[in-house]
Amino acid sequence: MGIAIRQEKIEDVTEVYRVVQKAFENADYSDHDEHHLVNRLRNSTKFIPELSLVAEYEGRIVGHILFTEIHVGDRILVALAPVAVLPDMQSKGIGKHLITEGHQIAARLGYQGSVVLGHEKYYPRFGYKKASLYGIKAPFDVPEDSFMAVALTDGGLSGVDGVVEYAKEFFEK
Repeated sequence: MGIAIRQEKIEDVTEVYRVVQKAFENADYSDHDEHHLVNRLRNSTKFIPELSLVAEYEGRIVGHILFTEIHVGDRILVALAPVAVLPDMQSKGIGKHLITEGHQIAARLGYQGSVVLGHEKYYPRFGYKKASLYGIKAPFDVPEDSFMAVALTDGGLSGVDGVVEYAKEFFEK
């Protein structure tokens, strides 16, 4: 299917905003703020430009993913949030490509693990398991099955223990 994954550029910001907004527009599990969240996180000290990725298909941006730095105890990991694909392009493997590429880049950058708050039936296909199995706790009430983590390197989550400290921008509106 000719999907290209690349780092987001400054000239992509408006289109990414639209893609993220459209992706979550009718989602039941959303607070419908994801497009604003992406803009806030770009201005965060926890923003990692190399991990703000877009998916292009036939010259247009059809998906976006963002990973930001988090702290868990004395370790620095990344959080996947959000991943967005235009509704008419969903179920075509675009999210899979974004997540897989994001994981590979994060590992190359030295990040050993990732956490996600997401659908418990979707993320396990990428190796995510309950974060509690690794001693990683959410800083807010969340169903245990929805808060997950994955090691990006061999043994990347061994010895991790603590509550996730997200970028403050996650909690602003």
